[in-house]
Amino acid sequence: MSAPTPQRGAALLELVAVMARLRGPGGCPWDAEQTHESLAPHLLEETYELLEAIDLRDDDAMRDELGDVLLQVVFHAQLAADEGRWDIDDVANGLLAKLVRRHPHVFADTEVAGADEVLRNWERLKAEHEGRRPGVDEDIPEALPALMRAAKVQRRAAAWGFEPGDREAVLTALRAAVERLASDPTDAALGDVLFAAVVVARANGTDAEGALRSRLRTFAEGVDPARD
Repeated sequence: MSAPTPQRGAALLELVAVMARLRGPGGCPWDAEQTHESLAPHLLEETYELLEAIDLRDDDAMRDELGDVLLQVVFHAQLAADEGRWDIDDVANGLLAKLVRRHPHVFADTEVAGADEVLRNWERLKAEHEGRRPGVDEDIPEALPALMRAAKVQRRAAAWGFEPGDREAVLTALRAAVERLASDPTDAALGDVLFAAVVVARANGTDAEGALRSRLRTFAEGVDPARD
């Protein structure tokens, strides 16, 4: 008789138990001293390391970096649990409720034409749940890289009906912005070019932030003799 197949997610339960032990009596002194604030730089660093693994399409590195990000999630949840505020189950239950609520085309009878409509519905359902429609840039962290933040603002605006037009229209807008920059080399004109470039990226289904990271890597390889 073959051994039963382990249930998917069982390792997550073990991870939660290990984290509790590390923070508990007789555990790790370093882990016991950490706070949400002290862990924040580690979360940021691990996130960027994961992004690099994704850009490089390094499957092994991606798996490892996802583990490091998951550690941060479990660690923060354990900190809150130790103080009696909330725990990892509260985090998971909140996420589950959000996923079901914002995917009525999966868990209810709403029909969608494609991924673009899913994103528009996401913003609409979020506004309905919160009882108001936030400003177009409200609750989008200002600390985000500017290209990423621009894409999120544009996506929310599109959900409210502010569509930039078809692919040719957005390319025309980019060309016009570049022409204005040539005759008016100001920060505002450059901002128009960058904003229009993000519009083009979204129209092409491309992540502008990721595209720029990729271009920077190519540029560095071309000018650094040590990489030859």
